[in-house]
Amino acid sequence: MANDRPLSVVITGASDGIGAELARQWAARRGAGLAVVLAARDETRLQQVAAVCRAHGATAHVQRCDVGVQADCRALVDAALAACGRLDVLVNNAGRSAHARLDEVVDLGWYEDLMRVNLWGGVWTTRAALPALKASRGRVVAVSSVAGLVGVPGRTAYSATKFALNGFFESLRVELVEHGVGVTLAYPGVVATEIRRRGYGPDGRPAGKSGLDESKAMPVDVCARRLLDGIERGERDVFFDARTRLGRWLKLIAPGRVDRIALQALNRHAPGR
Repeated sequence: MANDRPLSVVITGASDGIGAELARQWAARRGAGLAVVLAARDETRLQQVAAVCRAHGATAHVQRCDVGVQADCRALVDAALAACGRLDVLVNNAGRSAHARLDEVVDLGWYEDLMRVNLWGGVWTTRAALPALKASRGRVVAVSSVAGLVGVPGRTAYSATKFALNGFFESLRVELVEHGVGVTLAYPGVVATEIRRRGYGPDGRPAGKSGLDESKAMPVDVCARRLLDGIERGERDVFFDARTRLGRWLKLIAPGRVDRIALQALNRHAPGR
């Protein structure tokens, strides 16, 4: 990044949780050296996050965007380029959660909706941003999940979207080498946010509770800081603890043990347990 211009960043899912905290910490770290475009469906919350970023000296813009709508993804990138003139980093963070055993689900329509948000939202936004990222030799970030590395019972829909996300961005990473564009995949585990309570339950409505054990959930500020460090260092993959890193390799040599660990991650007070 040249010293005479701010780093231009787009963050989806920036109204709450990891996305909002990432924006706040990035602004605190870079101050006037950051121009951030915050995107999500809740414009009121976006404005609150933007106000904190501006208080740190950063330039912050707000764009209402539903990443499950392709036209919104294109409009987001157009708005970012109009506001900032360039794009250095795209953070595909927006997503929804879900927890339901397959035999509990009657209407699979929400499986398709989840795929639109968790996979296609990242695909559409990244495709729209690609010319600008090539021009800046920038970086695209995809926030995946531990559930994208290891299948977890009750997470058939969610894991499917995250496994697909990983495949897309791992392939894209190789395609973009010649253009000098980096790709970072991040794999958070259970983070102390509301995503699981707001995610789909078996009937396609918000679950209202988490299906996972939250007792050791990572604080969102810790998660965002590790993600930000990984992005700024240009890391290929961001793992948030040693257990996750180990689990990726353990799956290859002791898959049965990984299955048992996955069962232990369930909230034993969740429906169906």
